[in-house]
Formats: sequence, structure tokens, C-alpha cells
Amino acid sequence: MPAKQAKGEYIETDTGNKVSRKSNIVGSQNIILGGRTIIQAECTIRGDLRRTIPSSSSSSSSTNPGSTSSSSSHSNVAIAIGRYCFFSRSCVIRPPCKTLKGQFSYYPMKLGDHVFVGEGSVVEAAVVGSWVKIGKDCVIGKFAIIKDCVKIEDGTVIAPNTVIPSFSLVRGRPGVVVEELPETAPEGLDCKFLLFSHSLSCLDYLFS
Repeated sequence: MPAKQAKGEYIETDTGNKVSRKSNIVGSQNIILGGRTIIQAECTIRGDLRRTIPSSSSSSSSTNPGSTSSSSSHSNVAIAIGRYCFFSRSCVIRPPCKTLKGQFSYYPMKLGDHVFVGEGSVVEAAVVGSWVKIGKDCVIGKFAIIKDCVKIEDGTVIAPNTVIPSFSLVRGRPGVVVEELPETAPEGLDCKFLLFSHSLSCLDYLFS
């Protein structure tokens, strides 16, 4: 049975996101939440770590004044998160960083729909696709690319710049593909049931 939630622990947004008051969301103005996402207590999301080096699109906007507002708003996004995602307790989501041509900068991170991040895991990937389950105590290295329909087992460490193909089961230190997932994998990686069970746990508390 799901653990009972304390009354008023979660703030619910207009798009159905549920964010724990005990989470650590920094730079929220630079984070996009697609909707129906749960962020548990002690989860840290670092939206303040955004790109500081002008992108090629923003530099080109100087020759096209009409595109300035759209390009600048796009460059301000540090982390874009899709729908039906679940961030467990004590996990850390922060954009990757590197030094390029002598300049240090963070780079945008994009997560798709139905992404589950387990307790205590640290994610610094460039891209995480849809229907991805990251187990607990995992480390996803800087600029890794996790494609759609991937399951990463507990304790796995994925090296920086690694590309994990779709429909992969990954484990180990360093993480390697050990098995190919079936075409029905998205059904087992769907996070909607987590939202449903989370809602039930809240109801259990209110009516107990």
C-alpha cells in the first residue's frame, strides 16, 4: 500500500503537476513542466543552471529583430520536462555542463513523456526520451542521450556522452545494454499508474 502523504504536502498546478513543498526547485522560471508530473520531497531540480554562452540562433537574431523575443525565451529554458513524469525522493536533475573554447557553460536538458527517476539518482543527460525508467541510485553522466523505451536498473552508472538506443535494458558500472526490450515495453514503462496510485494515497490519508 502506498505511503500516506501529509496533508498539504503537495502543491498542484493548473496543468496537474504535483510538487512537494519539501522539494528543492531552483530557477523555476527556467523549467518547463508539460503536465501531470509528480515531484517528491527532497528532489532537486536545478533550473538556475542555464546556458550562459549565446547560441547560434540567438546570435543570428541580431540580424532579424523580429525573432529576438522567441529566441531569447527559448535560450532561457534550462530543463524541459514532458507529461506524466515521476521524480522520486532525493533524486537530482541538473543540466550538463562543459567548457567550450575557454568558456564554461551549462546546456539545456530535455526529458520526454513518462520518465521515471528513482530515489537518489542523479541525472545530467542532454536528452532523455519518452517511456524511460531510471532506477534508484543511478548516475546518468553529462550529455548522455537516452532514447525512447529504455529501462535502467538500480545502481547503474552511465558514462558521459553515452548514447543508449531505444528498447534497451541497461545495467552495470559502467552501464551497458544487456538485453533488448520487447515492442510492448511502453505499456510497462507508462507512468500514468503512478499518478493514479499517488492520488489514491492522498485519498487514503484524507479519509482515514
